[in-house]
Amino acid sequence: MPDKPITVFGGTGFLGATLVRELVELGRPVRLVARRPVRPAWVEPGDPLETVAADIRDDDAVAAAVAGAGAVVNAVSLYVETRRLRFETIHVEGAGRLARLAREAGVIRLVQLSGIGADSRSPSAYVRARARGEAAVLDAMPKAIILRPSVLYGPEDAFLATLARLTRLPAIPLFGRGETRLQPVHVVDAARAIAHLTGADAPRRRLFELGGADVMSYREILALVMSHLHRERPLVPVPFLAWRALAMLASPLPSPPLTRDQVLLMQRDNVVGDGVGTFADLGLDARSLREALPACLPVANA
Repeated sequence: MPDKPITVFGGTGFLGATLVRELVELGRPVRLVARRPVRPAWVEPGDPLETVAADIRDDDAVAAAVAGAGAVVNAVSLYVETRRLRFETIHVEGAGRLARLAREAGVIRLVQLSGIGADSRSPSAYVRARARGEAAVLDAMPKAIILRPSVLYGPEDAFLATLARLTRLPAIPLFGRGETRLQPVHVVDAARAIAHLTGADAPRRRLFELGGADVMSYREILALVMSHLHRERPLVPVPFLAWRALAMLASPLPSPPLTRDQVLLMQRDNVVGDGVGTFADLGLDARSLREALPACLPVANA
């Protein structure tokens, strides 16, 4: 395994790109796979990184991308469906295809990225697809590792950047009363966990959930961001029924700013559960959102 590349599907995404850099900095050979791969600007001559163009929907392309790999990570994600891209296609069929072809290629370790709360009975199509994707992966490769992070944050992320934009409004609408609990995890911490899971000394556990050091309500996170940015705004509770109606009205748009699945996700706590592997099982400490916020969201840029 030490001389074989770690193939990272979705290597240009927020988590995938961070993982690629973490692995390269550890001196481990990496194969960055994406539909339209771009060689990162930070790469230096001699860095053990190759880029491969492949679509997770294409058997031949996936087979070529996993050939000779020591480990495979599936960080491909789809958060909003389009006419051409469906949750079922990417999170279920694509994940299952990757696991099957990795097994046929003799890959001994596969890490499948999912999300906390994955449930085949969820009213959310996105959450149901994540759960069915986990099942498809385990059906093809029973010893695969399922990794479920909470909401990810970090420099130039979508989560904190969205909250910062909200603080520019005269008043900030809450999802319900803003009581949904989240456990935001720093993207670098998640990447380090995955790097550990692709190593020779990875623990035997097959299911991990990753959350940061802070468990906070959505209201508390907004208050923290406002305090950091030195902005005070009233927080206005908005019933979830109203949010669902707004999502329905926005659904015909090419890139809707709000979807039904996003509203449903905010109706359920997103924190690490019981009886799963965590950062502690990997010998890692997750950083606190309170401490990491200044580096992730510079006041001058917000």
